Amino acid sequence: MVAPDPELPFATVSDLESRWRSLSKDEHTRAEALLDDASGLIVDTCPRWEQASPATLRRVTCSVARRAMAADDEDIGATSLMDTTGPFTTQRAYSSPAGDLFLTKAEKAALGGVTGAFETSLLGLT
Repeated sequence: MVAPDPELPFATVSDLESRWRSLSKDEHTRAEALLDDASGLIVDTCPRWEQASPATLRRVTCSVARRAMAADDEDIGATSLMDTTGPFTTQRAYSSPAGDLFLTKAEKAALGGVTGAFETSLLGLT
């Protein structure tokens, strides 16, 4: 039995803006694509995503898209920072410097993507 196609994306640009900030016209277009990509990532990565509430799907989709968009913003998504005034040292490390889409462990758990040890379903049932 083939599962029906999900209603993608799980979030709108308005959802993203209400959780982050207003977007420019160019950012709006990019956000639409990233929200669609993030929704596809959820479906492909989390086998039990259908059990998640619409609010969880919306929240996680916005978080994934925001991380990707924020890769260009200063210090957002930084995992470590180092600033020294003299002799002028600055160092930053980012979790996703290229703006790649990814799900955190907590997001996967919220979406039913983390399974127990040796858990498997041969029938496609969860």
